[in-house]
Amino acid sequence: MKTEAEDIEMLERAIMVEAREEAAQLQAEAKEKADAIRKRAQAEAEAERNAILDRARQDADRFRSQASATAQLKSRSTQLEQREKILDSVFEEVKKQLSGVTKRSDYNAIVAMLAREALTQLTVTEAEIRADESTQKVLKLDEISKELNGKFSFGDKLEEGTGIVVSASGGKLHYDNTLETRLSRLQSTLRSSVYKVLMGEKA
Repeated sequence: MKTEAEDIEMLERAIMVEAREEAAQLQAEAKEKADAIRKRAQAEAEAERNAILDRARQDADRFRSQASATAQLKSRSTQLEQREKILDSVFEEVKKQLSGVTKRSDYNAIVAMLAREALTQLTVTEAEIRADESTQKVLKLDEISKELNGKFSFGDKLEEGTGIVVSASGGKLHYDNTLETRLSRLQSTLRSSVYKVLMGEKA
């Protein structure tokens, strides 16, 4: 028959075994939870890392695209600046040579056309016509007056420009039909065609 001391010892051993098993179970559960937390943390870190890399790649692509667009824009802008410089120099050269038109054999016809156009634009029957010396010499005002049924006279000589300037209604109406002004008026519409010719393309 067991003594009371033996019973107590057996009970202590049973408690210790149960406590060790419970501790082992708790330890296993804690390890499992720690592993799960570690895995989740790793997964989150990996996801965050991938998100950062994706953002960095997108930013890099955007910056590259912006840099490329900026470079293209600068290149286009430089090309346009060069084109405008070339065209300006061409028109400037043409302007310098306009006075040579007075030496053409058909200049009297050109002058008549300039006067007719200016007077028709102003729709007047009385006007004063200012012209440079060469133009004044070949412009037959009496013929233009008959043709347009008006009264037209010469004013002061033009000091600048080649062609004519018409004034009417006491100077209230004014039409500049010098070759230089005509060139300026046509310049914007001619630029593209002139550039194509310069580049060897068909205008």
